[in-house]
Amino acid sequence: MTTASQPVFGTDTLRRGVEADTSAPLVSLYADDAELRIVDRNTQPSHPKVLHGRDEIAAMLDDVYSRDMTHSLEACVVQGDHAAYCESCQYPDGVRVLSESMLTLRDGKITGQVMIQAWDE
Repeated sequence: MTTASQPVFGTDTLRRGVEADTSAPLVSLYADDAELRIVDRNTQPSHPKVLHGRDEIAAMLDDVYSRDMTHSLEACVVQGDHAAYCESCQYPDGVRVLSESMLTLRDGKITGQVMIQAWDE
């Protein structure tokens, strides 16, 4: 008798998603029922932007990845059903964005994410 292996979420998988040229590899890491909470200058902790489901998250990531900018995974730690990572981005004019995320995982997919981001102004 064999057992089906569960999908594995790891640093290499996340790096391929974050550093890709399109949003598709990153979107594929989210569960259908995922939730993303974003905290930044405009959506502060008491009123974060909340995206429900992979489709809403995909729409936001499609917009981000349509911009002329680079994305780099700086660090990632995966432990059990949680992961945390730091991502840095840069526009051609030198403007930088930095985000920190905490993930909740289920069966190798992201089900929850809290992202805190800041950018040059």
